Amino acid sequence: MNDDLSALADRLDRTNELLQRMLAEVAKTPSTHAIFVDAGYLYAAAGRLVAGTEDRRAFDLDAEGLIDALIDRARTVFADSRLLRVYWYDGARRRIHTAEQQTIAELPDVKVRLGNLNANNQQKGVDSLIRTDLESLARHRAISDAALLGGDEDLVSAVEAAQGYGARVHLWGIEAPEGRNQAEPLLWEVDSQRTLDLDFFKPYVSRRTAPAYDATAAARPTREDVRFAGAQIAAKWLSARGREALVELMPGHPYLPGSVDQDLLVEAEGILQYSLRGQADLRRALRDGFWDHLQSQY
Repeated sequence: MNDDLSALADRLDRTNELLQRMLAEVAKTPSTHAIFVDAGYLYAAAGRLVAGTEDRRAFDLDAEGLIDALIDRARTVFADSRLLRVYWYDGARRRIHTAEQQTIAELPDVKVRLGNLNANNQQKGVDSLIRTDLESLARHRAISDAALLGGDEDLVSAVEAAQGYGARVHLWGIEAPEGRNQAEPLLWEVDSQRTLDLDFFKPYVSRRTAPAYDATAAARPTREDVRFAGAQIAAKWLSARGREALVELMPGHPYLPGSVDQDLLVEAEGILQYSLRGQADLRRALRDGFWDHLQSQY
């Protein structure tokens, strides 16, 4: 009996020793955090805050400087943690990197993940990419904390998935000039909230100056000239976006989504070197030329 008790005591001592070693190793292992950036939310909210517009074409974003600032902010928030990397989620036609996205992808410690863009320049598939990465990293214990810069309610499932594996998710938002730019259900679900203000973004966002075309400096183009420019732009649009985008666009005829219409106007003014602002008849001719070419290809 005494021998059995002695053997049991020895086994308990060995087990306790192993547990103490494991706890000591865990204590030596630094916690790890990652930053997840929904670029669609970032551009819209930061553009609105600093430049007064959500239109990406109207302002420049110093992504490299901003990413460095986010890394520095995370370093102060997660003082005893090391950075795994920054995940940058954006949309692109056919998931092909733009020049700007390629530049961001080449930055150290940054991983660019692309969803798709539809004919209305709306992101598709970005939320599911965020969920996949958050869940996978949390499940494999690759991160203990996640800083999520976003605002869409669809991110709630991503937060829940990561938390289910023990990771803490911290929501970072961008100051809104009025109201809120983050969904309430998302705010309720996360472990903490933090708002980055105007002063944080000012150094990295600058409004572009639009080219000025003097309507008196050149002869007014004819309706046929403008119509032809519209057809030229439609051919480029179709070549860049493909038939899938054309199929999405056609049911809206004769109306164009605001983003497409604005792109059409700006590009036509560049071709014609003439301002079409306030020229209702020429704007109609431009749209007619654009639609005529697309319909001929449908």
